[in-house]
Amino acid sequence: MGTYCSSRILGLGAVVLGLSLLTGIICAPHAGAATATTAPAIPPSQPAKPNVLFIAVDDLRPELGCYGQRVVKSPNMDRLAAEGLLFQRAYCQMALCMPSRVSLFSGFRPESIHKTGRLIGKVPAQTVSLPQLFRNRGYTTVSIGKVYHFNDDDPEGWVRRYTDTFGEQAWSHGYCSGYQLAANRALVKNYVKPLSKTGEELPRPPICESVDAPDAVHPDGIIAQRAVEELRKFKASGEPFFLAAGFYRPHMPCTAPKKYWDLYDRQSIRLPADFRQADDGIPRYNWDEVRRYGDMPEHGQPMPKEKAREVIHGYYASVSFADAQLGTVLEELRRLGLDQNTVIVLWGDNGWNLGEHGRWSKFTNYETSTRVAMMISVPWLAKNRQTPALVELVDIYPSLCELCRLPAPDYLEGTSVVPLFDQPQRPWKTAAFSCLFETNARTVCTDRYRLIQHPGGPIELYDHVNDPGEDHNLAKDPAFGETLKELQAALQAGWRGTKPVQVN
Repeated sequence: MGTYCSSRILGLGAVVLGLSLLTGIICAPHAGAATATTAPAIPPSQPAKPNVLFIAVDDLRPELGCYGQRVVKSPNMDRLAAEGLLFQRAYCQMALCMPSRVSLFSGFRPESIHKTGRLIGKVPAQTVSLPQLFRNRGYTTVSIGKVYHFNDDDPEGWVRRYTDTFGEQAWSHGYCSGYQLAANRALVKNYVKPLSKTGEELPRPPICESVDAPDAVHPDGIIAQRAVEELRKFKASGEPFFLAAGFYRPHMPCTAPKKYWDLYDRQSIRLPADFRQADDGIPRYNWDEVRRYGDMPEHGQPMPKEKAREVIHGYYASVSFADAQLGTVLEELRRLGLDQNTVIVLWGDNGWNLGEHGRWSKFTNYETSTRVAMMISVPWLAKNRQTPALVELVDIYPSLCELCRLPAPDYLEGTSVVPLFDQPQRPWKTAAFSCLFETNARTVCTDRYRLIQHPGGPIELYDHVNDPGEDHNLAKDPAFGETLKELQAALQAGWRGTKPVQVN
């Protein structure tokens, strides 16, 4: 969990006490939102106007080869990680795609903008979104696939936006099934409808589909090809670009082509050690997003073990499918020689539960929901490095500003991770923060501990050194009384009390 666990947690209380007076202003957007800091001078080794390839992967948990998880086959993500800096402990600000993406693109944490899932009309009027910033500075900005959750959000951010994979948006924004069988496609309208409270359910499609079809007919295959076409245009024109490609898989349903299912043996898939429904009185989301598929257990019922293996199998296949589409894009970037002048960012908008705690889907404050995959490749900076530093998705905006030498808005609530390229082991943030939408539960995670605070309800405290699965709640253990107080104070003080000390 890092080489300075004890020093961080011991110093946390002092930091919190010193910044406790800031508590009342943490969630207020900065009054001078339109103001920008001065861009630093360009070093000789850095291109004057580097491109950005911005890759979003929906519901991608860090269960990849580059994270030491050898079951999932992810060669292209692994290679990308080796070409830059891999963030071992990156966290989303909310384990739900809509607000997570708006937080990243606006630079605000969800609490500061009322946990909105839309940017336009919901954030302060002076807000400059990340793609808007690049567009205002002469970049051609292009959006392909699921970048924002709503495909019509932030229209000023994009010079071009492709929406040809949004055929199901009439029923549900941000959802793209990828079903190939006509019988399953016919039931998609029913999937997006809420579950019945009377027990009389509409016919709904299955959560998994394995069809021997080419990649190119799937939405993510279309997205990869669109990205290739855009890269060729940019190579011909020479214009600087901010190209965002958002892949849908491994978001449910599991509809990767059959050849990706064939990479895995279902019978060898192991269920998590805590594959059970917790019965401890703590309120938890009942994974209705998953239950809306026609072959899932009814409300309150646990997932059968064989069905669980099928879903995990489908998730792994979907990750490998998304990885292959990423490989198509990266190979073209290299073939065109654009990789020498392009910053590449890959990130997942939230984690995903694959049966841990008896949970499926995201929407919890546990490690499995809040920890995400994140890697950045920068041609002129160090390669093949990993950092245990606590970082957050809200840090991506200021990081790209620094890497591309663009003035950053002064309201940004993240911290540039660029210093970690040269010193990946350096002391960094003392905590990362996440929250939930409807329950208002909040969590703070340090190098060693996680605290989850339910408003007016129970408290959860976990020791990641001795309990990485977060199965043993220590909140009522007297031996952890001081730790609990320090973490509660850190949660109250918020992110401003945990920022790293910048070193020139």
